[in-house]
Amino acid sequence: MISLQQMRYLVILSEELQFSRASERCFVTQPTLSMQVKKAEEQLGYAVFDRASSPLSLTPYGIEVIPILREILSENDNLRLLNDRMAGKIKEEIRVGIIPTVSVYMLTRLFLLFKQALPNVRFLYVEHPTETLLQELEKGTIDLGILAGPYQQAKYRTVPLFTEEIEVYTALGKKGGIEVAALDGQQPWLLSKGNCLRTQVINFCNISETAEAPSWDYIGGNMDLLVEMVNVNGGYTLLPAEFKSTKEQPGFRKRLVSPYGSPAREIIGVFPQRSYKTPHLERMVKEIQLVYSQRSTVPFHMLDWK
Repeated sequence: MISLQQMRYLVILSEELQFSRASERCFVTQPTLSMQVKKAEEQLGYAVFDRASSPLSLTPYGIEVIPILREILSENDNLRLLNDRMAGKIKEEIRVGIIPTVSVYMLTRLFLLFKQALPNVRFLYVEHPTETLLQELEKGTIDLGILAGPYQQAKYRTVPLFTEEIEVYTALGKKGGIEVAALDGQQPWLLSKGNCLRTQVINFCNISETAEAPSWDYIGGNMDLLVEMVNVNGGYTLLPAEFKSTKEQPGFRKRLVSPYGSPAREIIGVFPQRSYKTPHLERMVKEIQLVYSQRSTVPFHMLDWK
């Protein structure tokens, strides 16, 4: 069997697909990396990389073996961290990945909530759009992902945290609710591509991306800016019910009404099926549910993040 060091070389090269960048991350020379990768492939009995392709790519065997190697490395890291923690060498760290449209209102509450619930744990929070968050979860760089569902994969536990209504922010209509059809022809102010809330707005409101105003394209996740764009230029944007902006005008936030119900998204927690951190992760999930779970008599139309 190949060594753990060789496994790391293979995994890092699979992420970079370039020997120069991978060798920098591995802190070895390119010839050393190339030699170790070739030796590992010989021991495995199959080529992991197709060197004839440009850029470098994974072989069919490589596509299947890299996730296995990544899981072995993750379990080895878990074992090392567990031993260090038991020996009192480190304070346990939990890395939380969270999508921007949830972190904007949740992080301020989570900080104190988790600090009180798990005082001996150090928390690291990172923002990622959904696709990147799932990739980082696969790599093992985060322990708990908080995102909009649905999402299911056998190797992860997916736990519903709460259902969040998506509301419209616009000067159109009266206080209370507004029909989706009333938004036709109005300028939608959207987050950049990669934010699931953008996709949800486009799908629910039947917006053609090619029909967006050519004078506007925004790369970013600042919902306060979208609120301000509506204030100054009209049109509309959709906001999570939990997000409150100091820039909002009275009466502009309304319930969006459609024949299918008001739009909503399910916020979920995702973490590995097997982890020595599981008791802490389960406690964190329960704390979030206690804060945000609430019953509603309003019929919801659940949105997909894709």
